[in-house]
Amino acid sequence: MVNCPMAKAKTLYVCQECGASQPKWAGQCPACQAWNSLVEEQAPESAPKGLGAKKGRRIEFVGLKGAETQPPRRTSGIAEFDRVTGGGLVPGSATLVGGDPGIGKSTVLMQVVAALSGTMSCAYISGEEAIDQLRLRAHRLGHAEAAVGLAAATSVRDIAATLDGKDAPDVVVIDSIQCMYVDSLESAPGTVSQVRTSAQELIRLAKRAGFALILVGHVTKEGTIAGPRVLEHMVDTVLYFEGDPSHQFRVLRAVKNRFGPADEIGVFEMTEAGLMEVPNPSALFLSDHRDDVSGASVFAGMEGTRPVLVEIQSLIAPSSQATPRRAVVGWDSSRLAMIMAVLEARCGVALGGSEVYLNVAGGLKIKEPAADLAVAAALVSSVTGSPVPAETVIFGEVGLSGEVRAVSQTEARLKEAEKLGFTRALIPAARGGSAKSGSRRKSLETSLRIVEVNHLMDIVNMFETAAGEGRAAPAIRAVTPDRG
Repeated sequence: MVNCPMAKAKTLYVCQECGASQPKWAGQCPACQAWNSLVEEQAPESAPKGLGAKKGRRIEFVGLKGAETQPPRRTSGIAEFDRVTGGGLVPGSATLVGGDPGIGKSTVLMQVVAALSGTMSCAYISGEEAIDQLRLRAHRLGHAEAAVGLAAATSVRDIAATLDGKDAPDVVVIDSIQCMYVDSLESAPGTVSQVRTSAQELIRLAKRAGFALILVGHVTKEGTIAGPRVLEHMVDTVLYFEGDPSHQFRVLRAVKNRFGPADEIGVFEMTEAGLMEVPNPSALFLSDHRDDVSGASVFAGMEGTRPVLVEIQSLIAPSSQATPRRAVVGWDSSRLAMIMAVLEARCGVALGGSEVYLNVAGGLKIKEPAADLAVAAALVSSVTGSPVPAETVIFGEVGLSGEVRAVSQTEARLKEAEKLGFTRALIPAARGGSAKSGSRRKSLETSLRIVEVNHLMDIVNMFETAAGEGRAAPAIRAVTPDRG
């Protein structure tokens, strides 16, 4: 009798960044160009080609209008969290929460399930911490008496067997999805195949059993959630926890939400008793603002449906280096370079030979182009040494020719500024000339003094005039301005 050797299991090298598979190892992934991201995994058994003779089950179509009513959302009572999720957790939904290590993901979720446990059953399953560690956190947060079921498990099969039934909890937290594993796969926990399969099984279970599932995800050094990109497509809601761990402010931002507005934010403050919600983040971000300091302006921005006022700070310093430094915190560095180029080419403000530093106070990250005008005002204020006029908010988009373009939700921005005691606003001019501008002032229901800006040159002239009234105006014109 001849003994046949066992067939060697076929292996593939899967990129942990994009999920692409390669037949052999390479230092760089050919698909996403990531370095040292290919990990050896056992290849799945090849699926039979074609559908074969087995017939599928016929699908029945239904209309858009259903007879049954939608179940109510599960609100935690933590207003900032409920706001970001679109009004509360939806039964059968899957929410992915990502953020840097130590930013407060586990803390805020422990507070959420403790608040929800008063009216519904909640379970917190951790693959990273022991039961005693979870109890210590709950005791520190003052929720030691909350009726939350705790468990330490990493096997998806065990979790599914526990949660699949009529007595399934209403809300389940999995901390974290990178620690979960499916025993039918040979790869290690945290790999692309394990994360994808574990999330798929848990999401399918949540939709079948009807509980709200919250998954905690690790992030890479680039700030994106680790694992395959398809993970964010599988879930219904993706929340990112932002903020500097050394800063007391935390921002929970919705980048995807099938049940509410995307890009909504919730603001929290880290204290000894946990994360406390901030109902008025504008007042918090402007708590240390001073009107008599040059290089600082107040921007009225929109984060989702919420108007937020933040301070933008700039510093222009002489440089002896051939390539002056540009440092940006909280804003897009490429957009800063564009604003500087427009100021120099269209307004004659020489910034090329100086070091430029820009900071968004409070740790908030601004992405909307409506901050262009506030950034330009802060830069010109720093160059001239003249402070921005007191109690003034600024917003508007700047084009490459120096024109100031209108932005959306003007009235909401102005109402937030008026509520905080501001008396003046620099906003883009209305399209269509002065007649339309006059009717626009009447349509805006605000007591603020509105100053409309057509071109970036108007901002430069305003600061030059202010500097000349106080003392000799510094020479900021280096080239002949060109208004296009």
